Amino acid sequence: MPKRLFTSESVTEGHPDKICDAVSDAILDEILAQDPMARVACETVASTGMILVAGEITTEAYVDIASVVRKTVRGIGYDKGEYGFDGSSCAVLVSLEEQSPDIAMGVDSAAEESGSNDEFDKIGAGDQGMMFGFACDETDVYMPMPIHLAHKLTKQLAEVRKNGMLPYLRPDGKAQVTVMYDELGNPSKVTAVVVSTQHDAEVSHETIEKDILENVIKVAIPSNLLSEETKYYVNPTGRFVIGGPQADVGLTGRKIIVDTYGGYASHGGGCFSGKDPTKVDRSAAYMARYVAKNIVAAGLARQCEIEIAYAIGVAHPVSVHVDTRGTGNLPDDKIGEIILRHFDLRPAAIIKKLDLRKPVFAKTASYGHFGREDEGFSWEKLDMAEELKKELI
Repeated sequence: MPKRLFTSESVTEGHPDKICDAVSDAILDEILAQDPMARVACETVASTGMILVAGEITTEAYVDIASVVRKTVRGIGYDKGEYGFDGSSCAVLVSLEEQSPDIAMGVDSAAEESGSNDEFDKIGAGDQGMMFGFACDETDVYMPMPIHLAHKLTKQLAEVRKNGMLPYLRPDGKAQVTVMYDELGNPSKVTAVVVSTQHDAEVSHETIEKDILENVIKVAIPSNLLSEETKYYVNPTGRFVIGGPQADVGLTGRKIIVDTYGGYASHGGGCFSGKDPTKVDRSAAYMARYVAKNIVAAGLARQCEIEIAYAIGVAHPVSVHVDTRGTGNLPDDKIGEIILRHFDLRPAAIIKKLDLRKPVFAKTASYGHFGREDEGFSWEKLDMAEELKKELI
């Protein structure tokens, strides 16, 4: 293979789109804490001085939406008017309806349930669509190196802001990492790093460059991946004072590539945040990641991408596709057969297997839904790897 470059980006929790993801998932968690069977499709828009929460929610729970919004925004760090956005004073508009009965009946009663005694045949997919999961052995969390490093940068950027090490930083920010892959397809070095961070008006560009290099980039990226040839771009325009919703409208689900694999693997198109687990956009994508990660951990392949496709109101997938990109120790079609033997991909089975009717989603709203070892990320478990290893014997 020729050497190649690949770039991925991440954004901080103060990015306007990520504010919206955080609000949507915080509302979802508040509802699931009271009503695990709730149907939630919560969308958020953020603009100068206001947040709009809209969508379809069917629940027995009562949630003070405005309070959840304000608490979430302040927790991110927008708690001062001088930042251009303040969770205590912004307007909160709410426009929520119940889930459409035409959609609800497909989830409530799956096409396969007639005459079936199997509990997992009784719930259909909440929508049609295809969901992808991916894993590779480039990092210890089975994620592609570029997105893994990009998330480390934005998490460190938030950390030095919140702990007071760099008190002039503001919540909005983003990072980008370019990785060179060698002839064997292994990540060999980082060739370029981009960090853009919102900051107070009075701090100099030279100070920001120095501080970000020493306290963010060199802390987040292992030294063996950096070299004298690595190029660093810190706030390339020279100024980033106006940020967050004052600078750009935010919207739930607009950072789906940041949420998944940084462009290194496919994405079906549906977003995750604000959706309860009957929405296969979320639950099936989590399941596909869980399956792919266990496949790679078991040694069946070095890389594994899985596509699962559904029809609305139907429990069983209409297709399952496996692509190991030539790294499989078994043929792809054989791995596909193994997956269908070991994993139940019906929505109700996924929800039960991954224990998704709990308020565990707020933590997913920033720094990626995958490659995380936080409590509650059940789709990151490797509890099937030993069983799958037996398929190689």
